[in-house]
Amino acid sequence: MPSVLIAIPSFRRPKSLERLLTAIANLNTRANVTVLVADNDADRLEAVATCDAVRARGYRWPISSIVVTERGIANVRNALVAEALRQPPCDFIAMLDDDEEPDRNWLDELLRVQAETGADALNGSTKRVFETDPGAWATHCDGVSDIFAPTGRIDIIEGTGNLLARRTLFAGMTVPWFDPTFAMTGGEDKDFFVRAKNAGARFAWANEAIAYDYVPPSRANLKWALSRAYSAGNSDMRVFLKYRPNLASKLNEMARIVAALLLNPVLFVILAFNPNRRVRPLRKLYRAFGKLAAIGGRTYEEYSVIHGQ
Repeated sequence: MPSVLIAIPSFRRPKSLERLLTAIANLNTRANVTVLVADNDADRLEAVATCDAVRARGYRWPISSIVVTERGIANVRNALVAEALRQPPCDFIAMLDDDEEPDRNWLDELLRVQAETGADALNGSTKRVFETDPGAWATHCDGVSDIFAPTGRIDIIEGTGNLLARRTLFAGMTVPWFDPTFAMTGGEDKDFFVRAKNAGARFAWANEAIAYDYVPPSRANLKWALSRAYSAGNSDMRVFLKYRPNLASKLNEMARIVAALLLNPVLFVILAFNPNRRVRPLRKLYRAFGKLAAIGGRTYEEYSVIHGQ
């Protein structure tokens, strides 16, 4: 049976983390599982306390925790991978965020698709669970809408939430795996997978490997959704520029930004009386603004704000 280490970054979400650990304990899986949690709050240590509490009650899987004193999601992911590689060898490293909850068949579905495709890393689908109803507009916004795709090989994956990867993928990459310059902004995962693709890694999507993402009221609103679009555009452009693209690639990207700036205000006006659909051009505008900010050397620290508990 395959062995899987499930790695979880956590910061000041003890209730969400306990919900996630409960779901992992209830997995319907044939795999040998171990759980590793990284607490990025060296003052409160709430994630460490949560792990100690579930272990004391008799947790199904071996579970351990580490403390990462340097703030930022990239630093936490690097610490998780380093610790996972120090532990007894496993076949796969899975990653879930502390506001997610996997379906009971989540892990075996990832393993099934991995075996069929031979992928080095694969994502599963995300189903949003809202504490308050955001309205129909949310279906048009990244970070708020569900994420599904056909099962099978794909060109690249961009996120580490709901991830399964071969241990050898991380072992074969240079350190740091996740660029610390993206620590507070996000984008560290896309940067990693761009490097992995350039190194020959293969990717896949497992549509039935579902993780439920709990969305608190602070994220179930248009203001947050647009800031998310701006942040995504900002980090995407920083990743793009990091790899020193040639002139043709730069011109193509600038043409796309200009097109977004010219076309989407018109679409917004056309769709002005449809409050749900007019969000889409507005979101694209904010992504373009984020890209322009990155070209000007400005960043957006999305992870400086905590959402949920």
